[in-house]
Amino acid sequence: MNKIKNTMSQDPKKIEKELGEFLNQKFGGNVKIITPSVLSAKESISGAPASKGKKALINFNIKPQELIAYLDQYVVRQAKAKSVLSTKICTHFNRIRHSQTTGEGMSKITGNIKSNILMLGPTGIGKTYLIKLIAKKIGVPFVKADATKFSETGYVGGDVEDLIRDLVKEANDDIELAECGIVYIDEIDKIAASPNVIGAQVSRTGVQRALLKPMEETEVDLKVPHDPVSMMQELEAYQRTGKRNRRRVNTSNILFIVSGAFSGLSDVIRTRLSKQNIGFGSKLVKSQKENDLLQQTKTEDLVNFGFESEFIGRIPVRCILEPLSEDDLYAILKMPNNPVILSKRLDFSAYGIKIVFTDDALKSLAKMASVENTGARGLVSVVEEALLDFEETLPSQQVLKFAVTKEILDNPKPHLEDLISNRNPEKWNALYEKAFLDNKASISSYIKDNWKTFSIRHGLTLSEIRCNMVAQYFCNTVMEVEDAVKKIKEFHDTIKEIEVEVSKSYNLNIVFEEDAIDFLLEQFINHNATSEEILSKIYDSYYDGFNLVREKTGKNRFFLSKNALIDNETYLNDLIRKEIK
Repeated sequence: MNKIKNTMSQDPKKIEKELGEFLNQKFGGNVKIITPSVLSAKESISGAPASKGKKALINFNIKPQELIAYLDQYVVRQAKAKSVLSTKICTHFNRIRHSQTTGEGMSKITGNIKSNILMLGPTGIGKTYLIKLIAKKIGVPFVKADATKFSETGYVGGDVEDLIRDLVKEANDDIELAECGIVYIDEIDKIAASPNVIGAQVSRTGVQRALLKPMEETEVDLKVPHDPVSMMQELEAYQRTGKRNRRRVNTSNILFIVSGAFSGLSDVIRTRLSKQNIGFGSKLVKSQKENDLLQQTKTEDLVNFGFESEFIGRIPVRCILEPLSEDDLYAILKMPNNPVILSKRLDFSAYGIKIVFTDDALKSLAKMASVENTGARGLVSVVEEALLDFEETLPSQQVLKFAVTKEILDNPKPHLEDLISNRNPEKWNALYEKAFLDNKASISSYIKDNWKTFSIRHGLTLSEIRCNMVAQYFCNTVMEVEDAVKKIKEFHDTIKEIEVEVSKSYNLNIVFEEDAIDFLLEQFINHNATSEEILSKIYDSYYDGFNLVREKTGKNRFFLSKNALIDNETYLNDLIRKEIK
């Protein structure tokens, strides 16, 4: 008893040492002790139990050309920008995956260089839209902020490290997943130092300096310094567990993408080029367009614009976007997945009203937007202004559908009065039906052009009939084409489940032929059929006949074609006559 007491009173570290020496003599160092003190030390640093093994956080295997093909469904032109963004972002995340699957020892490089990206282009060109599309596709945490909201740490204003904390929130408090996220900072040109100001510029150069470490590699403490709430939460956790909970985020794998319009940068480039050329060369420089000059951007131009060389050095990849012409704006409106038209369809759909735009109307809207000279943002403005009276008036009327034509856009008030008067319902119905069919044909053509991509992605063979079905569903509901394909795939899977259910419930093995599947898909799309209704119809129409054949011949596998579904009596009579004979 005394020996036990003496042992219990000994220093735990001494006991640990003696046990370690014994195990070393017995097993030659192949067995080691992991004590609770070691585990608690790890927990006190990370705030979480020690990991049992490194798991792959992201299952990323997208190739650059796959991402480009995805962006092509949403973004007009910008071939160079899509190429640069897709290539560098795919490489960045494939490197992370490679590091996770092969182990840090094989991929950890001293002086790790990240492919942070700088995007330059006029306002409204679609910079933010591009990054949001990529973040959605690859499925990593993503946060966006404007550079103008930040100030240097210690001053009044947002803290740059708040971006990393927001990233953890987007990752549902999963720190390891947040460490594979994307931080997107817009209006970065607004933090360039002004040459006319003397002294510290905490909202400009101070923010640049604050971004230096996170953009490369640093540890960001999730506890906000000098925040009473954070301090109270840490104190409560310490009193509850007796452990210090220090949660930090490492930024080595967080990709930073910054963008801005950079108004005035072309003048800096023009000045540099003019100094390098003499005589006729300087005249040629003056005649170059602004976007052509931006394509020649060098580090010294960005430094002269007001950025510190250390800041620019941490953004090795540059991506220049092209301005949009009137034809480009029209092409944007014609794209099935463009958010401008989809959003406006959704606005009216909220009131139970279906609208469709004619081709001439889209051309007219693009022409009006080009005058605004604000890129794709101009499209939103002109569409809102053109349809405001209709959006105000139609929800209180009995109008359930109408077509937006060029004539309506040119002179909206008389057409609105005629529409709500119900004096010419045949005219308005005819306009809508024609516009609907034209739009459906356009969408169907788009799906047929990309049928292989959709088929592989969703595991659904898209025949010409099914391409038309997707187009029909897309035009009747407000969603992206991708989601319409997913919906048809869900209907297809439901039909296959009906085959399984018949087998389980009635012990009959039925197989729907391809034309029968297409016929049933049409019932789902055009008549809102349910699986219960179809299952009940199958039982009522075929069970007795199939059961008779099974009793007489032992046959238990039956194929149903489209004609069999349309005329079940003829099908069953022919089947019974053939099998029983």
